[in-house]
Amino acid sequence: MFQPEAAEHAAEHAAEGASGAFNAGEVIIGHVSNSPHPLIHLPTILGIDFSVTKHVLMLWIVATVLFVVVTATVRKFLRQDRPIPTGFMTVLEIIVEFVRDSIVEPNVGRKWTKTWTPVLLTVGLFILTANLIGLIPIFDVLGLVNHAMHTPEESFLAQVVHGGTTATGNFNVTAALATISFFLIIIAGARAHGFVKHFMNLVPGGVPVFVYPILIPIEIMGMFVRPFALMARLAANMTGGHIALLAIISFVFIFTQQFNATVGVAVGAFLSVPLAVGISALEAIVVVPVQAYVFTLLTAVFIGMAIHAHH
Repeated sequence: MFQPEAAEHAAEHAAEGASGAFNAGEVIIGHVSNSPHPLIHLPTILGIDFSVTKHVLMLWIVATVLFVVVTATVRKFLRQDRPIPTGFMTVLEIIVEFVRDSIVEPNVGRKWTKTWTPVLLTVGLFILTANLIGLIPIFDVLGLVNHAMHTPEESFLAQVVHGGTTATGNFNVTAALATISFFLIIIAGARAHGFVKHFMNLVPGGVPVFVYPILIPIEIMGMFVRPFALMARLAANMTGGHIALLAIISFVFIFTQQFNATVGVAVGAFLSVPLAVGISALEAIVVVPVQAYVFTLLTAVFIGMAIHAHH
């Protein structure tokens, strides 16, 4: 998914630089990290720079695509005389029913299913869409266009091709999603038991008094550890696949540098390309949907634990 741009920049790094040596680490970090400079400069408010970076732009794109596609699909479906799901509406209906029947209801209970299905469905679809868009080499193509056009380095097109496209590979993004999960858990417990009672439910009743000084700090830590685990798992998995792809592609340039172009092409044809295709297929089929599923499922589990505290 990063192959064209990775190959282009790898060749540039191999031909340029102080020593003229290809630096695989710089290429990999440059392609999975956020853009080095803001794409759209906005004012700083209360010490926070609100300028738009590559990953913020990707979040906007994901939100826009998801809103437009889902809204247009549902409206088209509702305008039919006899609403029968067809095309993408069939896929959307399958996803909605799967989240409702297989994730939400078993964990939060039938009483709360209609309450929590919309928000968990939104979280799941957002992560799934962000993961999928991160696999599409849109900016790699733009990088080739920019290379052919020789646009100035300070132009928007030249800036936007730098940095990774998978927003869910950014720990700031996954931390924001985990923060949403954190507050959803508190809201769920407060709605079911009341705000004060929810926090009292963190510690089970009937425990000896001398255990409370040990148990209470552990439970408070658990409140923060759960969303932290969601944050780390999603970002690490989405970044890991792209790092593996870039590392495998880098073999071509490393072997070219160490031996000659013929050896590099042979390594690419018989090793790098087949492995890269396999990893890309694995990401598209398994990793991308599984990470969205796991994040949504664990959030539902934690919400269910807050609602059914005594079970």
